[in-house]
Parts: sequence; structure tokens; C-alpha cells
Amino acid sequence: MSRAQALARWLPLRALVSRRWLLTTLVVLAGMAVLVRLGLWQLDRLEQRQARNALLVEQLSAAPLDLNAESLPADLSEVTNQRAVARGEFDFSQQVALTLQNWEGQPGLHLLAPLRLEGREEAVLVDRGWIPFEDSAPEEWSRFDEAGTQTAGGFLQPSQPPPRGDAPAAANPGLQREWYRVDVQAIQAQVPYPLLPVYLLQTPGEGQESAGLSLPYRPEPQPDLSEGRHLGYAVQFFLFALILGAGYARVVGKRTYEAEES
Repeated sequence: MSRAQALARWLPLRALVSRRWLLTTLVVLAGMAVLVRLGLWQLDRLEQRQARNALLVEQLSAAPLDLNAESLPADLSEVTNQRAVARGEFDFSQQVALTLQNWEGQPGLHLLAPLRLEGREEAVLVDRGWIPFEDSAPEEWSRFDEAGTQTAGGFLQPSQPPPRGDAPAAANPGLQREWYRVDVQAIQAQVPYPLLPVYLLQTPGEGQESAGLSLPYRPEPQPDLSEGRHLGYAVQFFLFALILGAGYARVVGKRTYEAEES
């Protein structure tokens, strides 16, 4: 028997669509189609991740937005992660805290204060940085006040609403000092002047390194520009589809060969 004849007997394609194997073949083909579709989905995710990274690089490298002179676009995603600078005076009477924040493993919180913008009615909420837990009592916050006109630079960040839509109205009409997310809309309800719909994540200024030389500590953001594991997952799904198809064909060929030999 020639090699071609042996291969034909070992892998008879006609057997795959015979009455005995047809239903199983259809199930296997459906499984292969699902695996290939999952692989293509991962490639789509990879393309989306690459586009997001390109946009992020563009935003990070864009010229700083002057919040005193320029207006925000209607689509706030266009300025997310963009550098910005703001001048004005902090209103520490409206300062609040973002709780459950760590700095190199140490517990603490971030101070959030509105910066009244020069020449504008609005203010921008500024994440001024991290302070340790032992200084977390509101009466201790005044130690970190920056009086007079200040220039704050950093990155614009979107508001962080609760995952289930709008925040419920606060039962306490007074000033809520502790927050678990920077929900600008909810904080706006207790501030007597308009806030911009984004907040400014303040970064280290002159003489202050990212490691923190003075409180509040202000880290330099480290954006994630990796492409994730989408390509690896896509390759896995394609390999699984190939293994399923080849393995099934081998099993059918072997059973058919054994049936013919018996």
C-alpha cells in the first residue's frame, strides 16, 4: 500500500459527513467556529487597546490646557489625562478627603480642595496629594494649607460616579468631609459655586520630587501603556480550534480504519 493510500484510509474525509459522524462533526465545527470567533474578538480587543494607548500618549504629550483661559470640550474624554494648569486660591473651607489611600504601603488619604479660578466664576477640584493616617483628622488639615494665589499643574481626570448611576441625595445637609471616590457631581451639591465637571490630579511642582519631599505627597502618574494579553489569548484560541479539528479528524480516521479492518 502506498503512503497516499494509507493516509486516505487513516483520514477518510467522507467519514466525517457520514450518517454515523455527521451530528458530531457539526458540533465540532460549531466549537471550532466559537474558538475562532473568540480569537478574533481578542484581536479586536488588542486593536482597541492599541488605539486607547495611542490616544493616551497623544493626550499626555499635548500642550497643557489653561483652565483659566480655555473652556472644556463637550466630550470630556478628549481631555482625560491631558496636562492642565490652573491659577487661583484654594477654598479650604470646602476641602474634603478621599479616604482609603495608600502611599508605599502606608495608610492615609488624599486632600481635595476647590481652586477658585482667577477670572472665572468656576472652581476646579484639585487632588492635592496624600497625607498619612495620623494627620487624617479634619482639624489637622490646616497644616497643609497653601495660602494666597497658587498655580496647580497636573492631569485632568474624569469624575467618578457610583457604579449604579447618580448618587443619592445626601441625608445630612452639612459638609461631608470623607469620600470614597471623586464624584464631582455629588461634591458639587455641597459647594456654593460651580465646579468644573473634571478634577485636577496635582503633580509635583518645583522642588518636590515624585517620591515626596513634603506633604502632601504628589505622585507622578504612571499610565499603563501595555497591550495586555489579548494577542496571547487570540493565539491560544486559534490553537485550540486547530487542535480540536485535527484531533477529531484523527479520532474519526482511526475509528473508521479499525472498523474496516475488523
